[in-house]
Amino acid sequence: MTNASPDNRALGDQLLRLLKSLEASGRALIPSSDLPLLQSIVDAAARIFGAAAASIALVDEDRKELEFKVSYGAGNDEVVGMKIPIDKGIAGYVAMTGQPIGISNVREDARFNKDFAESTGYVPQSILATPLLWGDRVIGVMEVLDKINAPSFGMEEMELLGMFADQAAIAIYQAQQFRNISSAFVEGVKEILADDADGDRTQLMGILERSSQDRESTDDVLAIAELFSAISDLGESERKACLQILTAFRDYVRSQPSFML
Repeated sequence: MTNASPDNRALGDQLLRLLKSLEASGRALIPSSDLPLLQSIVDAAARIFGAAAASIALVDEDRKELEFKVSYGAGNDEVVGMKIPIDKGIAGYVAMTGQPIGISNVREDARFNKDFAESTGYVPQSILATPLLWGDRVIGVMEVLDKINAPSFGMEEMELLGMFADQAAIAIYQAQQFRNISSAFVEGVKEILADDADGDRTQLMGILERSSQDRESTDDVLAIAELFSAISDLGESERKACLQILTAFRDYVRSQPSFML
């Protein structure tokens, strides 16, 4: 970054280190719920940009709304869970256009939703807002509000927030996809079991129900789904060998006195 101030160079270095950490963490970042992931992202953004407050709102395409999922700092408790029409306010403008925006005095901007801000108990002076993009889709909006040690945010910070948002969008999308894959896998197996007259069906259905709610079980289901996917790519003889091993293990476990589904 040429001709950048020492403060902005330090900010850039911080951001790059965080991005590398996010990238290196990979699937370890992905929780069973989006919320811890989103909270860690918004907390990090607020600290890095020296903001008094920050938030992430995700797009609900069916309802045409933005829902504020997590926030940091001023107005934190009030804003979480609030929803606004996707075409209202500065966040709505960013969601509709897919363009980032920086405003040094929000009270002078016609897009500013004053009523919404007042309902949270915190009316900001300045805002940086950027879309969370997955391909051509806007999946959310990230905002940082009121730089603590300066009257407003600069253009370099807008560029850096965009870099941060790119990584955040990838992590959020992956979290959503893994959750969807887990749910689909569980539902698919339940459908198969529903047509199965085997006596273990009821017990297995109960296990699947619990696994969809439990983090550790969900991780196990995902791991099994990934193994099945990998095995399906092998040759016929390899698949048969895997099936024999699994069947032998099942029969062995069922033969033990302590076995209980």
